[in-house]
Amino acid sequence: MENSEPTGIGTGSVKKGIDYKWIVLSITTIEMFMVSVNGSITLISLPAIFNGINIDPFTSFQYLIWVLMGYSLVTATLLLSCGRLSDMYGRVKLYNIGFAIFTFGSILLFLTPGTGDTGAIEIIVFRLVQAVGASFTFSNSAAILTDAFPPNERGKALGLNQIAFLSGQFIGLILGGILAFYNWRYVFLVSVPVGILGTIWAYLKLKESPLPRRARKIDIWGNLTFFAGLTLLLIGITYGLLPFGNDPMGWGSPWVIASIVAGVILLVAFPFIENRVEDPMFKLSLFRNRIFSLANIAGFLSAIARGGMMFMLILLLQGIWLPLQGYSYESTPFWAGVFMLPLTAGFLIMGPLSGWLSDKYGSRLFATGGMVLTAVSFLMLAVLPYNFDYWIFAIALLIMGLGNGMFGAPNIAAIMNAVPSEDRGVASGMRTMLQNSGMVISMGMFFTIILVSLTQTFPPVLAVSLTSAGAPGLIAPMSALPPTGSLFAAFLGYNPVRVILAAVPQSVVAALSPATITTLTGITWFPVTLAQAFMPSLRISFYIGAAICFVAAVLCALRGSRYV
Repeated sequence: MENSEPTGIGTGSVKKGIDYKWIVLSITTIEMFMVSVNGSITLISLPAIFNGINIDPFTSFQYLIWVLMGYSLVTATLLLSCGRLSDMYGRVKLYNIGFAIFTFGSILLFLTPGTGDTGAIEIIVFRLVQAVGASFTFSNSAAILTDAFPPNERGKALGLNQIAFLSGQFIGLILGGILAFYNWRYVFLVSVPVGILGTIWAYLKLKESPLPRRARKIDIWGNLTFFAGLTLLLIGITYGLLPFGNDPMGWGSPWVIASIVAGVILLVAFPFIENRVEDPMFKLSLFRNRIFSLANIAGFLSAIARGGMMFMLILLLQGIWLPLQGYSYESTPFWAGVFMLPLTAGFLIMGPLSGWLSDKYGSRLFATGGMVLTAVSFLMLAVLPYNFDYWIFAIALLIMGLGNGMFGAPNIAAIMNAVPSEDRGVASGMRTMLQNSGMVISMGMFFTIILVSLTQTFPPVLAVSLTSAGAPGLIAPMSALPPTGSLFAAFLGYNPVRVILAAVPQSVVAALSPATITTLTGITWFPVTLAQAFMPSLRISFYIGAAICFVAAVLCALRGSRYV
């Protein structure tokens, strides 16, 4: 039964009075809000952060990749272990520890002492500290909420929790633009008071559930195999996006190939190991439940479809559309966040509503419909020209937000309702691990599609465009620079052509006419040139995202009807 308590859960349910569940909701809401603000504020403030530590956009693409993907990589590898440890030693205890570690990481980021490459490495390391804390909170948040709320209210609770997450995304986009204007360090400071409040509130108010549990052992071999396998695979994907030798990408690197192959072998061996250990951390028997297995796979596919989507849309806005509308490169990071707000609005409208309705009518209809809507939004985005009318773009984003909001809370509620209480920690860890792994795979997939296309199509497009502008002498020096550097420069709020002209021999620049220089350094020449190479690959990404969402919708529809 989709929305009823599975066998065994009733004996472990929390019954601490009517007020306790709202205390739990308030604490997990603070945590979701903090993590969400941290994610969106970091993404929209990366230009100010990298400018603040004096990063060269043409030589530091690897730092951008690690700031974006390192956080998800660590959480993906740790979530299962954290879920199992929580079932063994207490969800609340490890949840509180995670809250404190995340806050400590935010303080370290605010105090980042270095500049240049050193500063970028410090930011990456401190973000990984945050990720360790987030792993403990992510793996327990849904489980603690599920313990506190009865089955017929869990969708509503998860929906309200989702409001905090999505509100945090909205506030993070706005705060990032405002705080980064004054000082990039304030971007990280904003999480500190929220984290301190949440840590103290959780420590004082949360209580462990009296779950019936036998003595369990730590799954050493499973932990080692999974951690090593997923780490090697994700590191291989990450470095495959970076240049290797004379190649613009690293997929031919022996280290990348060896890392991916070793990671795949270990992950293939992982389920066989889990079937033979006494207390597996990845409880494969849970997948015998059709609702649990299909809902998790649908969540994984949803994460793959949308994980890199936000960054691709911001690249489209900052590198092409906003400059064509007359916005300066320095202002595009802030305005990109503003123009993405319809996506958040759709989340805010549908997230809590779908959670509440799924408690009454079951999750299958809402999860399926949400994925269909998301697929439709991808198709709408795929057919837009690069200089689109904003209202059409905004409608597509709103539909995407509505679809993901309709899918989120009902799908999580279906997963958590499908497991016995003593396994909620590991089940929550499995769910979030699959989601975060999907996000990392999505970033790698979308980046690969975009970068492969740019490296193949940007040089000839650039040559034609430079010749038309009266600057054929710039073809050789500008073609020698990596296309990713131009894209990265636009993302960081630089005028890429000004950066490029500063890097080529001045004798070449001196040979250009003033009119040609004015054309090249204007705010329209580079976006139009970039769009010719960028848009075909972006459309492919959107079509792939739509196809993945349709598959997820089919899985949601197949997982069974609601019955009471």
